[in-house]
Amino acid sequence: MARAKLAFLAAAAAVLLLLLAPSRAVARHHHRAPAVSPNKGGGTRAVMTVNGFEKGQEGGGPAACDGHYHSNGDLIAALSTGWFAGGRRCHKPIRITSAHNGRSVVARVVDECDSRHGCRTNVVDTSKAVWDALGLDTNVGVVPVTWSDA
Repeated sequence: MARAKLAFLAAAAAVLLLLLAPSRAVARHHHRAPAVSPNKGGGTRAVMTVNGFEKGQEGGGPAACDGHYHSNGDLIAALSTGWFAGGRRCHKPIRITSAHNGRSVVARVVDECDSRHGCRTNVVDTSKAVWDALGLDTNVGVVPVTWSDA
């Protein structure tokens, strides 16, 4: 019984650390999409991180989809390598839904969060505008979301 409790606590701590750990994403880009809408349900579970898509910010170099930097005021996102699908999602809209408040927004994929170089495999890395549209505080840094093709 004691071993089972210890194993459960260790697993819970590991999940919590994964959700709270900062992402070292490589992302950038911009464009406006439809604003917040009601949650349609479903989607792939992920963690959303905030990233700077402008030149000189922590997010890295120019966006993988078009080689440009983008405004943090645009509704944009970078997806982990597997979800980025070799660029097949470039410039496509995705719906991101907050697990905290159920609000949803459509953002445009402009970059890859490279899972081969430090980004976890379950990250939707977004601009400040996405966080603002979802009514979330960027100081939190990492929040649970679901996402789907829009």
